[in-house]
Amino acid sequence: MEILYENLLTITWQQVVMWLIGGILIFLAIKKEMEPTLLLPIGFGAILVNIPGSGAITRFFQNGVDKTVEVLSGVLSPEGLEAEHGALTTLFEAGISNELFPLILFIGIGAMIDFGPLLSNPKLMIFGAAAQFGIFFTLCLASIFFPINDAASIAIIGAADGPTSIVVANKLGSQYLGAIMVAAYSYMALVPIIQPPVIKLLTTKKERMIRMPYEPKEVKKITKILFPIIITIVAGVVAPASVSLIGFLMFGNLIRECGVLDSLSETAQKVLANLITIFLGITIASQMTAEKFLAPNTLLILGLGLVAFIFDTAGGVLFAKFLNLFLKKKINPMIGAAGISAFPMSGRIVHKMGLAEDPQNFLLMHSIGVNVSGQIASVIAGGLILNFFM
Repeated sequence: MEILYENLLTITWQQVVMWLIGGILIFLAIKKEMEPTLLLPIGFGAILVNIPGSGAITRFFQNGVDKTVEVLSGVLSPEGLEAEHGALTTLFEAGISNELFPLILFIGIGAMIDFGPLLSNPKLMIFGAAAQFGIFFTLCLASIFFPINDAASIAIIGAADGPTSIVVANKLGSQYLGAIMVAAYSYMALVPIIQPPVIKLLTTKKERMIRMPYEPKEVKKITKILFPIIITIVAGVVAPASVSLIGFLMFGNLIRECGVLDSLSETAQKVLANLITIFLGITIASQMTAEKFLAPNTLLILGLGLVAFIFDTAGGVLFAKFLNLFLKKKINPMIGAAGISAFPMSGRIVHKMGLAEDPQNFLLMHSIGVNVSGQIASVIAGGLILNFFM
């Protein structure tokens, strides 16, 4: 009974705040259905790691006295302390600190992607590139507050691609890996909240009502098979550091398109992707202890991540508006916003916004084509960041 009371007395207001944050994420996942596969594990994990004396994370002791808070706060070095290993910390070290989980997840993502809409209209690739503007804008902004490697790691949140953010932050040795992971995955899930206001602010109703009839072109099977191979080679030559990222993504797509590995493709899309997503979500939460999360630098990183997402969206929309100055056949500028890597959420958002303005305006194929180009562009952008700063 005494132990129970002692544990209750050690609860801090910061831990209560983290319980509330975890509860909000779970609410958004269940009630609002905002990326529940991500937000629910992250939200529950945030509660799990912020219970006083939680055995889910590794705890550190000095002469029998719990020094975990001091270690997590950076006041005390873990060297020389007795460690009591926790399951989530062990998962983090086994699957995230060595980049294993993100890369395996990329195989599943690659198997889900159909590059058909992009291959039938290759010019959509330019919108994927334009929507990476937020990464480089945020890099300049973040470098004011953080060392350049940390700033580059924070900027890649704008890739709207959790695995890429993890790999880049890991390779650059950022001390803010936990905050970067949480920001990347949280904002990916909150894309339905972040993007629509930005799109509406930068476009007129007339622009949002621009119709873009879809004219499907047959894409040969050999083209779909060669595409992931060629993209891997080209991206590898341009940004060698991106080879593992783009390679795993394109390997998953090759499994999908080759036509002789249907069972592997289905496994990668469903079982593998779902399993890794569960582990990834709850493992990310191991970095959401109150001591780490409710720190000024972490809150600043969350703010910079939001800036990156906003300017990514703005970059894609404004680029489409710029092109319309010269084109006779106008482009609906909303599709530029789908150039971020949040697949397929961003593409669906643009499609729904088009239907809201005009029930006969079907932008799905165009927006998805831009969306998958953003997936490639974000990985290449991550590789370029690594080339510059490793």
